[in-house]
Amino acid sequence: MSDDDLQALGLLQDPVRRSLYDAVAARGGEVGRTEAAQAAGVSRALAGHHLDKLVEAGLLESGFRPQERKGPGSGRPAKVYRRAAGERVVSLPPRDYVSLAAVLAEVVDELGAEERAERAARRAGRRLAGRHGGGPGEDREPGEPGEAAESVESVLRGRGYEPYSDNGALRMRNCPFHVLSDEQPLLVCSMNLALCQGLLEGLGEDPGRARLDPRPGECCVILSKTNED
Repeated sequence: MSDDDLQALGLLQDPVRRSLYDAVAARGGEVGRTEAAQAAGVSRALAGHHLDKLVEAGLLESGFRPQERKGPGSGRPAKVYRRAAGERVVSLPPRDYVSLAAVLAEVVDELGAEERAERAARRAGRRLAGRHGGGPGEDREPGEPGEAAESVESVLRGRGYEPYSDNGALRMRNCPFHVLSDEQPLLVCSMNLALCQGLLEGLGEDPGRARLDPRPGECCVILSKTNED
């Protein structure tokens, strides 16, 4: 954790800046000032001021979108914003779980224990479902959801996946394990898939809904409406 991390995340305490950041992050791409201002319910000028502050802090990136109309009178390129690719972490006192996770991933790779790692991830997914109202209980069979079980979308959102609907399927804008997935993509993506399958199973849903369908800048897992999709 650095002072820059603390200062950057401190900017999000302002409700307007947080609303603007959320509007840009939820879009998953480039967002103009007018669009961000409408989403946050503020003026375009105020939105521009706060968006530029978020760029200075490294939370957003900015660029310019050429006008569709070319030639004289077409106007200047419109300024647009997108979520920054970097990661901000705050922990008091500082912790470094990523380095340990990277070491463990390397050990799994050296031992050829990928299948065991996937089974462990699937069990972890079922345990996660149990903490959200799913999983086995005294009067339920394994995999049968409890009465208060949350939806898979709600659980994934709470774990930082940022799920969104895409033609009936459920995709995730964010990969919570993207630092490790850059180093060990096959292992991490297969474990991520197994975790999502375990979560579905624990919530009483079809684990076959989860499959790999990577998109640049997003989570590698997609949840189809049905196993046949």
